Amino acid sequence: MLVGVTGNIGSGKTTVCQLFRQLGVPVYYADERGKYFLKTPDVRNAIRDAFGDSVLNGEGGIDRKKLASLVFSDRKRLSQLNALIHPLVRSDFQRWAAKQTGAPYVIQEAAILIESGQHKYLDKIILVQAPEAVRIKRVCERDGASADQVRQRAKHQMPEAEKGKHADLIIVNDGQQALIPQVNDIHRTLCSQA
Repeated sequence: MLVGVTGNIGSGKTTVCQLFRQLGVPVYYADERGKYFLKTPDVRNAIRDAFGDSVLNGEGGIDRKKLASLVFSDRKRLSQLNALIHPLVRSDFQRWAAKQTGAPYVIQEAAILIESGQHKYLDKIILVQAPEAVRIKRVCERDGASADQVRQRAKHQMPEAEKGKHADLIIVNDGQQALIPQVNDIHRTLCSQA
């Protein structure tokens, strides 16, 4: 069974996925693999062709901060970048998942799982939810970003309520409800369905 874990920036997707990993569930981190593909020559050249030399760092690689500042202020450019990266990540996940034998299910963790259309290729979607103020505080502390910078990045994500319409299962990570029992319950449910 292919399961997606998603949630808006600062919701705690990575923490939730670490708990699933402790239960022996293989987890594929789509954002990390996307960063890997940015370093490959073909993608680097395609990005340079699409966005210009200004997104290169001194070593000829992609300066992710410069690239992010371009795409997060322009939906068309963000779509252009996503069109380069998302098909590679989708194919990579499918190859990875096929190699994960012995597990009743595998997880793909991605912030924009629904926005990218990847959710259509998965059997179940878990949404990690947290109030906006909690999410902003977490990201400010984690990344050293300002609240305005976090809000700007979050504008490119589907609102949590809209994501909820696509979710099969919800984990509330508001700092009040315990995560481990929620993850354990979902794990038992998914194991029984796999």
